[in-house]
Amino acid sequence: MIDHVRDLASVRDATERLLTAATKLDNASAAEPSRLPGWSRGHVLAHLARNADALVNVLEGRPMYVSGDARDTDIARDAPRPVDAQLADVRASAARFQDAGAVPADWSRTVELRNGVTDSAARVPFRRWIEVELHHVDLGIGYELEDLPENFVTREIAFLTDRFRGHPEVPATRLTDGTRAWSTGRASRGEPDITVTGAAPALLGWLAGRRDGAGLTVGGDALPTLPPL
Repeated sequence: MIDHVRDLASVRDATERLLTAATKLDNASAAEPSRLPGWSRGHVLAHLARNADALVNVLEGRPMYVSGDARDTDIARDAPRPVDAQLADVRASAARFQDAGAVPADWSRTVELRNGVTDSAARVPFRRWIEVELHHVDLGIGYELEDLPENFVTREIAFLTDRFRGHPEVPATRLTDGTRAWSTGRASRGEPDITVTGAAPALLGWLAGRRDGAGLTVGGDALPTLPPL
């Protein structure tokens, strides 16, 4: 059972962690490259703000973004701003998202995200939590995958393995951290084609495209290349 109220609280806590950590940035360091190819830290912060507003649109029944081009244009426009303006925008947009989440609503309803993707409204707070946690790591300011809350890591692994489950380009794969196990890729009638073993943050890093799989142990074929998220 998805608990959207609990997830909204987790989003709030994660946002505060990010904003507190980002106070060490100045205008010069905000303009430096992030860990995402082609994006500065300013791009990451601008995306976080605009994503919060986009998810407000989703909760209120409007298109998430006017268009993909408009999304990219808004991020490029906002990326060069002074860091104080960036952080104020992240905080204000986060508050708007929390306000939208506090409105009584049918949380079992289906909502539409980008590119025709649909989900339950109740999962939108978790999707925002993903954005905040992973992009905090992407800023490259001392917050690593190993610092992520354990319950977030296990839920995000389950979310991503479900996303790739049945994908024709991903072989039948079993992932395990030695205690828990997840399956993804093509269906298998017997043993999976590949078994990937490692610490949960390392598994998440590979699934989320934040790490290349170094440090993971692979049994069977080579570690597969995952489709872009």
